[in-house]
Amino acid sequence: VESAAFFNPSIVKHPDQTLVPEGSMRFILSFRAVGEGHLSSIEFRSGMVDKEGNFEFDEVSPFVERAAVVNNPLYKKDLFFCKLDEMHEDCTSLSNLKEQLSDEFNLSELQTLLNISTEKKIHNLKDTVLWLAKSNYELQFKIDQKLSERIVFPSSRNESNGIEDARFVRFEYDDGEVVYYATYTAYNGIKILPQILETKDFFNYKAITLNGEYAANKGMAIFPKKINGKYMVISRVDGENLYIMSSEDIHFWETAELLRQPKYDWEFIQIGNCGSPIETDRGWIVLTHGVGPMRKYCLGAILLDLEDPTKVLGATRKPILEPLESERNGYVPNVVYSCGGIIHENNLIIPYAMSDTNSGIALVSVTELLDYMLN
Repeated sequence: VESAAFFNPSIVKHPDQTLVPEGSMRFILSFRAVGEGHLSSIEFRSGMVDKEGNFEFDEVSPFVERAAVVNNPLYKKDLFFCKLDEMHEDCTSLSNLKEQLSDEFNLSELQTLLNISTEKKIHNLKDTVLWLAKSNYELQFKIDQKLSERIVFPSSRNESNGIEDARFVRFEYDDGEVVYYATYTAYNGIKILPQILETKDFFNYKAITLNGEYAANKGMAIFPKKINGKYMVISRVDGENLYIMSSEDIHFWETAELLRQPKYDWEFIQIGNCGSPIETDRGWIVLTHGVGPMRKYCLGAILLDLEDPTKVLGATRKPILEPLESERNGYVPNVVYSCGGIIHENNLIIPYAMSDTNSGIALVSVTELLDYMLN
């Protein structure tokens, strides 16, 4: 499953911090693993970092095992039919089907109603309805499986050619509830579909399609908490510039505002995010990637206002990470890339991929980075 490449990592704080020494933090790393046939999946690693920035990684099991797919997940009716409408299907012809379903329904109930319906319009849309239903599913890993043994493998038709570039974030609600979200790209060989994984423990997951006009491209990165009562996301909806979006529902993204265009030579072809924004007392750090001459990918950062993230306070004029000579050859050459960093003590920890083949970790002083962007 990782014979071709092991790359595009993101890092989050582990949900279990018991028995962690003072000044240290247990973490989880996610990776995009590519095996035979260029099929992508998500793998995990774990370890601990101390206050000086020294890393200790947990032993990696030589085995991996797929999760069990829950056969009868629950769907929210409003979300489901909004997505059908967004797919330009004639949902008015499904009005009878919609009326017969409860506000929450399962796959078995949906299949039963589709099978007994005698309406030609419903029959003609049956495959599309089931395709969407099976794109939303739940996963369960065995409770005794080590983290490195768990692999999120493609489980629906829209993921038949892979799961790409998961950006994990530890999201904390106002009441203290913590949920780990990961936006990712589902690819079926023809088109992409933005999806989101939800988990609290890295054993049980929900995979849900994202909805809205602007949930339509790669690289959506969720802020780790609500701002002014709304979810917020950084994305690149036009393939070139950074946009910021807000919504009252994490599954719906209907509006987007231009945040930043390429400015410096190392990013003049396009810019994108490298994971969820990271909160500091001086603003939100957003790691970015820029594509410059010869399709060279470098990493930089921008700083957003804490209360109004539509305001850009500063940016790195030069890359903070670029491919070294030893990192330029690989699956996709001349690239460094990340799907998310984290701050521990005064270190910004950036796990990054080298030429879409291997991965490493870089440390940046938070204080020095903020001073550089603001001055």
